[in-house]
Amino acid sequence: MEFGVFLLAQQRGYHQSSEHVIRNTIEQTIMAEQAGFSSAWYAEHHFNNYSLSPSPLMTIAHIAAKTRTIRLGTAVCILPLYNPSRLLAEIGFVDTVSNGRLDLGVGSGYQEFEFERFGVKIAESGAIYNEFMDVLPLGLTQKTFEYHGKYLDIPPSSIAVRCLQQPAPPIWVTSGHPATLGRGVRDGHHLFVTALLGGNEALSGLRDKMEQVAQDNGKDLDRDVKFGLLRCAYASDSTAEIDSYLDNARFQRRVSESLKHRRAQSEDGYMVKEEPSPTDLSFDQLKQNLPVGSVNQVIDKMLTEIRTLKPKLIALQTQLGDFDQKTMLKQLELWGSTIIPAIRKELGLIHM
Repeated sequence: MEFGVFLLAQQRGYHQSSEHVIRNTIEQTIMAEQAGFSSAWYAEHHFNNYSLSPSPLMTIAHIAAKTRTIRLGTAVCILPLYNPSRLLAEIGFVDTVSNGRLDLGVGSGYQEFEFERFGVKIAESGAIYNEFMDVLPLGLTQKTFEYHGKYLDIPPSSIAVRCLQQPAPPIWVTSGHPATLGRGVRDGHHLFVTALLGGNEALSGLRDKMEQVAQDNGKDLDRDVKFGLLRCAYASDSTAEIDSYLDNARFQRRVSESLKHRRAQSEDGYMVKEEPSPTDLSFDQLKQNLPVGSVNQVIDKMLTEIRTLKPKLIALQTQLGDFDQKTMLKQLELWGSTIIPAIRKELGLIHM
């Protein structure tokens, strides 16, 4: 069982400068490595405060110089917003400067606000994504390649900077669509999924969905597919700390849903208004659903979730909203020193 951290680099208000947010992301990654996490993952978003992470590959190139062992992943590169040849070259560069520590997470995107400003029609995002998924293995594994599709047209080309990982960095597909996940399964890629802020019922439903996707594509989920779960979790005996974390987790969902469903409002054209949503859950409901509470409560809840879903990786959401940085750094230490070893011991993965 692998554990990673997922960093959105969020700005909940102007009391956080963009520099402050980015430096917190870097500092949390360094702490995650010291605490023994296996990977760190970085989002990609544009033009608003939901995430100040415009280029996960650029982030990884910088953080690679400040770390030694932790794997660094894009979660995700929004493929329809890229030039394919430039993306391939940057993947090779980042895998090189990270000494082969790149995990390449990819997706088709969902925020129309972003697509409009890149001049890309979100209605075409799925078709563009599929052409990128044709191009990636060609450009990453062949010395010279070409591709001629409806959206991508590449004459015979060679990517100068080659990846260290052979034949290519691991590719992780993030999507809620069975067809997209199914292609990932057929192509032999890893998958990234989430139950959002749902509880055991949501995880059971997600497990059923994943099993069906694998079966429909001629695979066995446990034997043939590596997949990871993005999850909010927090351990503390302090009710105030837990409530602050849950408040930031709910902020993240509110803004994400607002952007996804094209109802986002802003008074200044940048900072997205945080408004209550019909799908909001109370703190009591969130405490029932999520691995939050005392250390022992979190360990027990995580073990139940792992046995239900059976992922190979859990990526904890750490940098949410304006949660206190010093407190989060202590949280990462706690997971590394106590929670992760206890979970692994209980699962029989290590013996103490």
